[in-house]
Amino acid sequence: MKTKTLLLLSFSFIAFNTFSQQDSVSNNNVWSLKQCIDYALANNLSVKRSNYDVETASLNYKQAKWAMMPNLNGSISYGYNWGRSLNPVTYEFTTQELNSINPGASSSVTLFNGFRIQNTIKQTQRSYHASEQDLAKTKNDVMLNITSYYINVIFNKEQLENARFQLASSQSQLDRVKRQVSAGALPRSEELNIDAQVATNEVNVANQENALVLSLLQLKQALLLPASTPLDVQLIEIEVEDFVLDQSRDQIYDLARQIMPEIRSANLRVESSYYAAKAAKGNLYPRLSLNGSINSNYSSASDRPRFIPDGGDPIPTVEPIGFIEGTNTRVVRNSSIPSGTMEDGYGRREQLKDNIYRSLGLSLTIPIFNGFQARYNWQSTVINREVAKIAYTEVEQALRQNVETAYNNAVAASKTYNASLRQVEAREEAFRMMEQRMNAGAANSFEYQVSQNDLFRAKSDLTRAKYDLIFRKKLLDFYQGKPLEY
Repeated sequence: MKTKTLLLLSFSFIAFNTFSQQDSVSNNNVWSLKQCIDYALANNLSVKRSNYDVETASLNYKQAKWAMMPNLNGSISYGYNWGRSLNPVTYEFTTQELNSINPGASSSVTLFNGFRIQNTIKQTQRSYHASEQDLAKTKNDVMLNITSYYINVIFNKEQLENARFQLASSQSQLDRVKRQVSAGALPRSEELNIDAQVATNEVNVANQENALVLSLLQLKQALLLPASTPLDVQLIEIEVEDFVLDQSRDQIYDLARQIMPEIRSANLRVESSYYAAKAAKGNLYPRLSLNGSINSNYSSASDRPRFIPDGGDPIPTVEPIGFIEGTNTRVVRNSSIPSGTMEDGYGRREQLKDNIYRSLGLSLTIPIFNGFQARYNWQSTVINREVAKIAYTEVEQALRQNVETAYNNAVAASKTYNASLRQVEAREEAFRMMEQRMNAGAANSFEYQVSQNDLFRAKSDLTRAKYDLIFRKKLLDFYQGKPLEY
């Protein structure tokens, strides 16, 4: 008995843990709208591409700023010469083989070039900030897209519940009619009519199940998730007072015009094109630069021992020049050599140190004629500036139209929702009364089917109107800078 009890408790514990784990996994698969949006923003390819566009614009901006700093370049060359060549240290011709080393460094800084560098910095700065706003616009598009798919899933969920409710109601009525037909209170045709209605409702349930599966698939695809990924969504709790439109379309547009990233981006593009034109115009002006360099050299022709005179009296010496024939007497000649010392070879370090030479100068470049390239480039940037202004106006007008359309759609959706709500209340009461008449034998199956179908259509219309209003109201909230979440 104890063994059986322990086995039973162990089995119960394992089963409980398994159920708890499955329940935990199920809960983890239920995503809120915020979770869907956060996941999409972290994995969407368009967002990632826009991030790289921002990084590229940032690098261009940094590069433009560093262009104001002096440049510095180092160089070193090594050569091997033979035959008649020039000693780079003594500048004398020599025929011996020699090695040479020539290190150097140079630097230059632009003092004036028509303010091209300064305007380029301002241009790339605006382009950088515009790319940031483009990234925000891409994120907004992703959020709206995910919100639409999310609400569509919830809409299909409620449609499926309506279809199941209709099926359950017709099945219940079929059971009641069967009993009445068996008792002889109703003809067989009534049972067949209700049975056909049940079959129709089963088809409706299957269609709504497929619509729900398809909407979930579309949401997964928007999230870049495989179709096999378990995913469900949280239902949105909406109160009627949440549908109140408390601002006019003009007020919403004025606010959207201040916060929408596409407006900011277009405005920054206009400013960027303005400074691009000024930078291009700078190429028409003279360019003044400050240049400097430092160099040295070494030659192996000078890298040998050498005599260094010290300025003293010559040193007398006796130099043998031969012998007298027959006597072998040595013959000498008196001479003298300069006073001084022999030093080691003139090595690399000494030569490179002694041969340093420096230069510093100003360079003025005056553009006279270059095939009108600078002028045509400047005129092209002026045209681009006008095009950017037109693009800004187009974005502004598109935003106005979108806000006005969204506002009108929200107003219409609110009216449709309220009308659908009253219609459902009336249809529910009518169907309740029809059921009473049907049960009392005062109505036939055809009248019952018509009443039930009317109720189902009314509920479907209400669900569609409800979630259409949810999305329209959420879209207006989005234009006012409110978060897309419930």
